[in-house]
Amino acid sequence: MDTVLITGGTGLVGRALTKLLTDIGYKVIILSRRNSDGNTDNELISYAHWDVARQTIDEAAIQQADYIVHLAGANVGDKRWTAARKKEILNSRVQSAGLLFDALSKYPNKVKKVISASAIGYYGENKSGPAFTENDPPAGDFLGNTCVAWENSILKMRELQKKVVILRTGIALNLAGGAMKEFYKPLQFGFATILGNGEQYVSWIHLHDLARIYLSTIVNHELEGIYNAAAPHPVQNKELVMTMAQEAKGRSFLPVYVPTFALKLALGEMSIEVLKSCRVSSLKIQETGFVFSYPDIRGAMENIFQEDK
Repeated sequence: MDTVLITGGTGLVGRALTKLLTDIGYKVIILSRRNSDGNTDNELISYAHWDVARQTIDEAAIQQADYIVHLAGANVGDKRWTAARKKEILNSRVQSAGLLFDALSKYPNKVKKVISASAIGYYGENKSGPAFTENDPPAGDFLGNTCVAWENSILKMRELQKKVVILRTGIALNLAGGAMKEFYKPLQFGFATILGNGEQYVSWIHLHDLARIYLSTIVNHELEGIYNAAAPHPVQNKELVMTMAQEAKGRSFLPVYVPTFALKLALGEMSIEVLKSCRVSSLKIQETGFVFSYPDIRGAMENIFQEDK
């Protein structure tokens, strides 16, 4: 079976993808800069060292890989967007892709395809009208510019005759991490917190479906290019939060609206993203034959909370 080299493999998406791949027999090498990450009882999983700051990478890992999945990058929602944090968010994506490019240029390898995360932050706002498709132009804001630089750093792999897939990902839903973990925290105290007026659209995807899309890019050798990785039915923030609350708590919760001004005070520039309405189309990935297990928010939340019980 082939070997998949994953950057960012210890994150939410990386863990889900690693399990999916190893369950069907793929070997997985996880690039990590911490030696403590390298403990596993699964003989199909191994760890290799890289250090983006020092621009060093394990040569053997590159030479063993048939596919590279690039998920590494500083978490956009972890901290306020100071100038230093913005630089870190951008550099963590572009410099890590640059390190992969240099390694693929330098070392003999058999890599067939490079598959990378991007984000729907590429797009601007669409409160009405058609959902964004992969052909729409980028937003001119921080996240839009970051996604453009991120994607360009991956598309450069084509110069090495590598196939490239880029997945512009919506909010990945899973209680173990990401935005949903933050949405869920107030629910533990009985509060369903709706952001702003709650009418902004959210393009989301169940974590299981996201991992399956990554798998499909590996299994389907013909699949390449840029795709939106988001469920077919975006929902308003208030519907997402209320559906989550109903599945988690039944009727034992109180909806609370968090005013826009409070979000701006708490989050600064990042508040633009949580208040932005962004609906993206999933048609292109569906036309490759991919079928979503969780196309609607109710089914997704039912599954997430069944697994949690």
